[in-house]
Amino acid sequence: MSILKYTTQVDADKTASEISKMLSMFGAKAVLTEYDEEEGYVKSLSFKLNINGNDMGIKLPCDWKPILDILEDDKKVPRRLVNREQAVRVAWRIVLAWVEAQLAIIQTKMVKTEEVFLPYIVMKDGNTFFQKVSNDNFLLE
Repeated sequence: MSILKYTTQVDADKTASEISKMLSMFGAKAVLTEYDEEEGYVKSLSFKLNINGNDMGIKLPCDWKPILDILEDDKKVPRRLVNREQAVRVAWRIVLAWVEAQLAIIQTKMVKTEEVFLPYIVMKDGNTFFQKVSNDNFLLE
């Protein structure tokens, strides 16, 4: 089975905009789109949500490089779709699907907002919670 959304032609900027709109409808107070300085593609979305009375910064990364590896290795994927631009588009469509699913399970109260976004909450040092705990051996010592 080929990777999810591998045929998309939706530009990453449009997808980031769709995610921003979804987050604003969910209650995000602000959304920031960050771009790669050298190549200009969307590299992350950060947003502010009020969780339990506290404004929390949340950063959703989007790493297209593993997507490109998968596209290159999958012989079913047409070679015209095996490039950085396509990998970026696919990566962001996958993030969109993930955000949409997460917001749906939050809306149904199956999980709490902080359960879903905890790894992506930005700490005071600018790293996400995931980055912090992974640098500290997942706090297992």
